[in-house]
Amino acid sequence: MSPMIALLRRDLVISWRDGGAIGTALGFYLVVVAMLPLGLGPDPRLLTRIAPGVLWVALLLSALLSSGRLFEADAEDGSLPMPLALVAGVKSLAHAISTGLPLILAAPVLGLLLNIEIGTVPRLVLSMLLGLPAVSFIAAIGAALTLRARKGGVLLALLVLPLYVPTLIFGIGAATGEDQTGAQAFLLLTAVSLAAVVLAPVAAAAAIRAQLA
Repeated sequence: MSPMIALLRRDLVISWRDGGAIGTALGFYLVVVAMLPLGLGPDPRLLTRIAPGVLWVALLLSALLSSGRLFEADAEDGSLPMPLALVAGVKSLAHAISTGLPLILAAPVLGLLLNIEIGTVPRLVLSMLLGLPAVSFIAAIGAALTLRARKGGVLLALLVLPLYVPTLIFGIGAATGEDQTGAQAFLLLTAVSLAAVVLAPVAAAAAIRAQLA
């Protein structure tokens, strides 16, 4: 078994065995989606119109909430292996599998609270799956930049949320757009995810080196 596969397996086992990060992310996801109708009122047409956007925003915030300690445990005991770029990529992938996928699977069910149109659900789920690499890999940059920061959660949100803007725009466009508009949004969302998979581990590795220097 290669070291990278072993690292991925270890992170997945720890995440599923502990369950804290996944539970927190799912709980936050549920709270955000459940409270929004209370604030906006019971208008079903309004909820239907904004449902994909709300679910996308809740996905980004929930995934970000669970990414703060992505590198912290390994950095504390000095066990971060080399090369760091590959490590950052593997840990981002583990975050996507262990946290992002459960959030996406919960989206159609939580969409019922927002009166989402059934025909929108397949496009919504597909857009989230295509955007998931961008969500987790960009979050890794923020986790690396705040590795040694006090009150890192607030700083993490300030650093990463602006980077999520293209993913959010194209994700909502893919979920709600039709015909050519929706197809273009899917292509752009895929491009953003591919760019994140290539560039984010390098940026995260540089940030980790700076934090540990």
